[in-house]
Amino acid sequence: MMLSSKNRAGASCADELRATISDRVALPGEELYDEGSRVWNGAVRHRPALIAFCKQPGEVQAAVCAARRHGLKLSVRGGGHDWAGRALRDDGLVVDLTRMRDVVVDPKALVATVAGGAWARDVATAAGAHNLVAALGNCGTVGVAGLTLGGGYGPLNGTCGLAADNLLGAEIVLADGRRVTTGPDAEPELLWALRGGGGNFGVVTSLRVRLHPVRDMLAGSVIYNWNEMGTVLRRYAAFAAAAPDELGVAAGMMSGPDGKPVIMVVPVWNGERYQGERVMDDVQAFGTPLSAQVGPATYADMLAQFDTWVEAADGCHWELRTRSLPTLTSEAADAIIAAMARATSPHCSVFWHHFHGAATRIPPDDAAFGLRREHFMVEIIAGWKPDGDDGAAHRRWAQDLWQSLDPFALPGGYANLLGPKDREQAARAYGGNARRLRILKRHFDPDGVFVSAIPLPEGSP
Repeated sequence: MMLSSKNRAGASCADELRATISDRVALPGEELYDEGSRVWNGAVRHRPALIAFCKQPGEVQAAVCAARRHGLKLSVRGGGHDWAGRALRDDGLVVDLTRMRDVVVDPKALVATVAGGAWARDVATAAGAHNLVAALGNCGTVGVAGLTLGGGYGPLNGTCGLAADNLLGAEIVLADGRRVTTGPDAEPELLWALRGGGGNFGVVTSLRVRLHPVRDMLAGSVIYNWNEMGTVLRRYAAFAAAAPDELGVAAGMMSGPDGKPVIMVVPVWNGERYQGERVMDDVQAFGTPLSAQVGPATYADMLAQFDTWVEAADGCHWELRTRSLPTLTSEAADAIIAAMARATSPHCSVFWHHFHGAATRIPPDDAAFGLRREHFMVEIIAGWKPDGDDGAAHRRWAQDLWQSLDPFALPGGYANLLGPKDREQAARAYGGNARRLRILKRHFDPDGVFVSAIPLPEGSP
């Protein structure tokens, strides 16, 4: 059988890499290929030419150089949670980092060295063993590198800033195969770009992440009935306006066990115990809880409750949209409530994350992440089981809610949740930092090898 030019390039590249990576290179139909071509969103059906499962930076260099020599596109698979499927480029070479998950904690220096494929769960567990915590997100199976490179909203933003704000340095393989180490005194402009500028500059093989002492941590979830949606949201919005830095809250509307919508508030407190208990009482007073489970917890405990939700939806197809709201106005709340009342699937949900406190006090030009005013980052999540369902109604549901929130939203959106069609939002996602990012993109990746949400320089592929 005659191979196409793309298949020949993939097979030839695989032959070259097997001299370096041995049995961890997979072509379509071979063992490991299905494992490496799977991501969280079951709707992604991209077919890479080959996958290289790397265990150390030298293998990443070999994979990047081989892809360039054979004219193949490149992508990077870490946690595999990018809903848009950018981790898997059709007919390209996937640099798979899932074998690189080591986390080394230096408790005296308050620093963790995190391998490029490590999950949030890995870092939370390793840091927690020393009574320390990192600024992470809300899902334990999300890759720390991807979370950090895009910004990294999470419950500790109020006291610790974004995940990107806690990036002290990184080792990265550039598009030309060079391996460089960034830090305040080594490639500082590249480090600036990595702090929220997306996966646009290379393959991050390790990160140095600032850790913080755990104080008295309280966490859990409070669930309210659908009939109280309006009351709960109004009280939540008023409370959030004066929320202490020590409190991080993720909230969302989703289907309960009986299929009817509920509102869930997930508070995390890291501060003085007595004050935290009083704040948790205030949160529960937003309405009459159907259930309230709040108490002493670790960060890993908090991640586990979101992971249960993620695992329950395994096999779903997904469509995401995002908005950033300066305040949770009654009009915006009404739009969200109305959308949930007509949700097209039990797997449709809306989450929002309060960006406040320490994260807002970082000067806008200190990191590539550009939106530093207080706001709510909204995730519009349409999910459905694929059996006989083309997803059109669910995608339309997400698009309609996204459009209805436009009058209340700030320009741009959270880069980690933007898809390939969201170019107008992406162009405005970095505010005054966009031009600087484009200049650095041309410098470090002039051929546009690495693709994330930020618009590429003119003329790049």
